Amino acid sequence: MVLIRAVTSRLRIGFSSHLLKYRKMSTAPEALLEEIGDKGVITLNRPKALNALNYNMIKMIYPTLKEWESTKSLVIIKGAGDKAFCAGGDVRVIADTAQDEDAVGDYFFREEYILNCLIGTYHVPYIALIDGITMGGGVGLSVHGQFRVATEKTLFAMPETGIGLFPDVGGSHFLPRLGGRLGMYLALTGHRLKGRDVLKAGVATHVCDSARIGELEEHLLKLDSPYPEDIQSTLDKFQEESTFSKNEPFSLQPFLPQIQKCFSGGSVEEIISNLEKDGSEWAEKQIKTLSRMSPTSLKVTFEQIERGAHLTLQECLSMEHRIVSRIFKGHDFREGIRAVLIDKDNKPAWKPATLAEVTSDDVINTYFTPLPAEKELIF
Repeated sequence: MVLIRAVTSRLRIGFSSHLLKYRKMSTAPEALLEEIGDKGVITLNRPKALNALNYNMIKMIYPTLKEWESTKSLVIIKGAGDKAFCAGGDVRVIADTAQDEDAVGDYFFREEYILNCLIGTYHVPYIALIDGITMGGGVGLSVHGQFRVATEKTLFAMPETGIGLFPDVGGSHFLPRLGGRLGMYLALTGHRLKGRDVLKAGVATHVCDSARIGELEEHLLKLDSPYPEDIQSTLDKFQEESTFSKNEPFSLQPFLPQIQKCFSGGSVEEIISNLEKDGSEWAEKQIKTLSRMSPTSLKVTFEQIERGAHLTLQECLSMEHRIVSRIFKGHDFREGIRAVLIDKDNKPAWKPATLAEVTSDDVINTYFTPLPAEKELIF
């Protein structure tokens, strides 16, 4: 028997009038929470918005996951529609209210990171079916879980440096652990990985043909004793039977030596210098990509990835909360959203406009220092 809980929208006291209007436009539950025997299924249900994660969805999902941790034998999370698992956080409303007294970002990011931490420390198997676009906030809902299943439709990226942010949701934890300097490369450039490449990079744990993702879900829900080894064998079976890009090498394989050499620089400027010395067509393309990104975001991202390599997930999320509490109110985030999502001219006017204008001391003093005690995120 399937029980679908139609969770009503719960509005946080103190929402701005803008956000109240924004929320009233929604008529369907934005997250479907199903109990199927001793198993739970979460469906992100905003397909027209590519299942972008908003505050209301977080407030639905977190308490449900807390309850299911002691009552369910496994949890599956997936996205509605055929385009996206989750294309990221709903950053438009965060940017729109950034200067308000009750800015959405003041509580959205805090609650999002608490949810990310729960997923990363979950006591029962957590399986993310990342069939389609999986970026930003969608990565936070999946990458920290025990199992992540990609398909030929999966498109992974952490593109935050292009909108004046940084790869958060625990990016400082999982990215430097991908091996070599691949994580630094993905963090700074926002490079997109597709299909089986998501597995080969270490972001996904398994792959499955998109046409069979529903069948895989059914098999998982029918497991009598879903111990991790039973889930593992089921996922292994579907991976072995997958048909897409089976014999193709990792698309970044030819460039891994260059990524390792160039992105091992001790600063963003040194990385760019390494790329200039390399002089290859690939290197020139990376320089061009980096030149489009927010200089502040590049410097912040470099520092967070370097630090995150030596921190726990909880410590990374606390660090990211310090950064995001300041950066989302800055010029570059609003400008990035304008250029990419509103006017779509893709011509952001960053301030500061150059890397030279953003000193390392400025970055550390502005973004990484502790917040007032009452605002710190402590796990």
